Amino acid sequence: MRAVEFQEYGAPEVLRVVQAEIPEPGPGQVTIDAAFVGVNFADVKARAEGYRVQSLPFRPGLEVSGRVRAVGEGVEGLVRGQEVAALVGGGAYAEVVVADAVTVFPLPAGLDLRTAAALPTVVPTAHALLHEVGRLRAGETVLVHGAAGGIGTVAGQLARAAGAGAVYGVTSSPAKAEYALKHGYDELFTADTFADGVRRATGGRGVDLVLDPVGGDTLHRGLDALAVFGRLVSFGNASGAEPWQVGQPELYAQGRSVGGFSILALAQSAPEALRALAERAFAKVTDGTVNLPITAEFPLTEAAEAHRLMGGRTSTGKLLLRVAD
Repeated sequence: MRAVEFQEYGAPEVLRVVQAEIPEPGPGQVTIDAAFVGVNFADVKARAEGYRVQSLPFRPGLEVSGRVRAVGEGVEGLVRGQEVAALVGGGAYAEVVVADAVTVFPLPAGLDLRTAAALPTVVPTAHALLHEVGRLRAGETVLVHGAAGGIGTVAGQLARAAGAGAVYGVTSSPAKAEYALKHGYDELFTADTFADGVRRATGGRGVDLVLDPVGGDTLHRGLDALAVFGRLVSFGNASGAEPWQVGQPELYAQGRSVGGFSILALAQSAPEALRALAERAFAKVTDGTVNLPITAEFPLTEAAEAHRLMGGRTSTGKLLLRVAD
């Protein structure tokens, strides 16, 4: 089978198409004949910086859609030929992908394989950030960093559907701001000016909820943009800054709080909770609440081009690799 991997860290050119043995599922696993693979910023960081890479060579890819090829010992509820989407710890850039059955999700009726490839990370993450961790209530205000990305696009739609009083976003360019305005956002700010923009837009009050994948100085300025009793949810460290620390001086005086979320960590520590979250999140797609933002598609053999687009920070929505014709 064909797969894409890298043997050294570096630019997109280090991604190579290789021939590999077709894997077999172990106990509690299935193999999937891949149709589409989602491209995530975590894949770019793995290639460029070694993020979550245990050893080289490494095959990136966290989410895949396709049909079950084979079922391992002890697996129930999944059968050969069944259309599924799966969250994996890595290795999805391949024609055949191994996945733990607990993070393999049968597709809801009416959901096609192309759309399904954007499900495993984006929609459950956005849902958790707003609801399970962020505890958004109707009428509250939200600020989302990366508003034009995959998670940001879904978060804007979910916040609007939940009755948010206002949904603000942060983007890096006017083109991205224009895109985000079509997906649930009321007003967009730049990374340099969002704190002042929030204070102006809210009459000095601040927002009730901030969703931050950036970390570093952006996170600390996000705390300053919170209203009394506001919450900030961290779900990444795209800035590459040193791990942040928040304590009594930042939180106690106005009753603010900080939470965190990682869908990969949840998959490892509480897979049944992930399954329940995924079911709630996927329902928002099948009932039409969320329109999944697939904006670019590349053949598997052109994974480097997908990484180049995402790494250039000009992409919007969700990027996919097409594996099967």
